[in-house]
Amino acid sequence: TDFLPLHLHRVIVISCALRDRDSFKVWSIGSESEGELIQRFHEGIEKYTPQLVSWNGGGFDLPVLHYRGLIHHVKAPRYWDTGEDNRDFKWNNYISRYHSRHLDLMDLLSLYQLRAAAPLGDLAQLMGLPGKLGMEGGGVWDAYQAGKIADIRNYCETDVGNTYLIFLRFQLMRAALSDAQFRAEPEVVRSTLTKSPEPHWKEFLARWSSR
Repeated sequence: TDFLPLHLHRVIVISCALRDRDSFKVWSIGSESEGELIQRFHEGIEKYTPQLVSWNGGGFDLPVLHYRGLIHHVKAPRYWDTGEDNRDFKWNNYISRYHSRHLDLMDLLSLYQLRAAAPLGDLAQLMGLPGKLGMEGGGVWDAYQAGKIADIRNYCETDVGNTYLIFLRFQLMRAALSDAQFRAEPEVVRSTLTKSPEPHWKEFLARWSSR
């Protein structure tokens, strides 16, 4: 295989969604150097202490950030805290596979069995969501070589959109959202994305609304 070991990957963009009490937004960090953008990601964790929700984040995204952050002298005390600074983090931290402060949806839904893992795009489409847009993960290297950084950013952002909408369905399944809340939350996402002039969000909405 030509898929590099995780410590040899290079981070060129980090895309995030943030749902707080009053708003929903999706954005990307990526105009800085690799070390600076990883540092900015961790500064967001320092500021908000959010629950991180990912799809295979424990198997790929976060280990890559660990290795590359180590190389670039990144500081991330909140992320690495397992109870030394905040006692609550002993029982719920970002590092433990079985804690919810980082929720790897793919890992949990497969009951931690790689053979049972489902691809994000496939599951999203089965649920009536847009799924993968523009490229698959295997196409990122070719896009990077062609200088298509914006296309990679757009791909990452739509992955984030799919992941968040799957998370809402998971929250309904575990009764963390009522039926009324579940109906309302996707509309918050839809209304936010409708305001964006970006073509990838227009395609995302078109695929979502047509199902």
